[in-house]
Amino acid sequence: MLVDDFDFELPVERIAQAPVTPRDSARLLHVNDNLSDHQVSALADLLRPGDLLVCNDTKVIPARLSGTRLSPDNAGARVEVTLHLREGTSCWRAFARPAKKIQPGNTIQFAEGFHAEVSGKFEGGEVVLEFNLGEPELMVALSEHGFMPLPPYIKREKSGRKEDLSDYQTLFATHDGAVAAPTAGLHFTPDLMTSLTARDIEMARLTLHVGAGTFLPVKVEDTDDHVMHSEWGEVTQQVADRINAVRAKGGRIVAVGTTSLRLLESAASIDGTIKPFQGLTDIFITPGYTFKIVDVLMTNFHLPKSTLFMLVSAFAGLKTMQDAYTHAIANDYRFYSYGDTCLLEGTQS
Repeated sequence: MLVDDFDFELPVERIAQAPVTPRDSARLLHVNDNLSDHQVSALADLLRPGDLLVCNDTKVIPARLSGTRLSPDNAGARVEVTLHLREGTSCWRAFARPAKKIQPGNTIQFAEGFHAEVSGKFEGGEVVLEFNLGEPELMVALSEHGFMPLPPYIKREKSGRKEDLSDYQTLFATHDGAVAAPTAGLHFTPDLMTSLTARDIEMARLTLHVGAGTFLPVKVEDTDDHVMHSEWGEVTQQVADRINAVRAKGGRIVAVGTTSLRLLESAASIDGTIKPFQGLTDIFITPGYTFKIVDVLMTNFHLPKSTLFMLVSAFAGLKTMQDAYTHAIANDYRFYSYGDTCLLEGTQS
């Protein structure tokens, strides 16, 4: 399909710059046979007893670093990097800028005793960094010297806001490794969890370390030509067993966010069951995809011509999502990471 098919106009004032308080007071657009307006706090009433919510328990790390490029020809040049994929205890792929003059063999100094060597370089400003620290020392250094990797449409001073350290983490955040938040999970609160439990709606957790590639623009004209960046994820045997048991009893699988959906579908078998999974996924879902596991999707509102808007269009139908976004814009919904959310009933459920 043409990437332009997924374009739409979004007024800049609809882009949320901070979350609402409490988190579950955010608005929720229920997209089913029709459109209805709610708050996230009503989520339990919109689901069915026996449904299983599957959330992503990745934890965002302070993955944005500012340093000095140490090289004989250009010593002292400032460099910014954003880590996006862990390749080892001390090795990460990252996006660097300015990347033009960065070459393999260069050293980037971030702080005293904290530096990395550039061991590889690829297209699009992507580099491989070999840090002088392994884990857990590397995570400590990132906490001391890094910044939260907020998406570019959230406008901040370079150092960010201290509130973002907690605002950009979900209630479920456990495993270090993400450089972007699984934003549908940002709406959950202890009170919301209590209401879900009271309605016999359970929760399962998986881990997908969201990469910075989620913010990269699609630069091709046809979706067939787009290459997704890989992200590491894990679905344990225990979680796979729970999902299969719920489906066998007729319950629905509700993915909390596109990251959960992508990992579930990566671990799915053709027969509609799920197996344990650990490794990289670069699944790219566009209209025409047959969903094997996920019946309902809770997700925030996404960017025009993004892979995420393509995914939700595959899930609920392009015309349905165009109508839903038109409704959301006209009714002052807040968009993107810190914005409101929608609950989508899949076309195949």
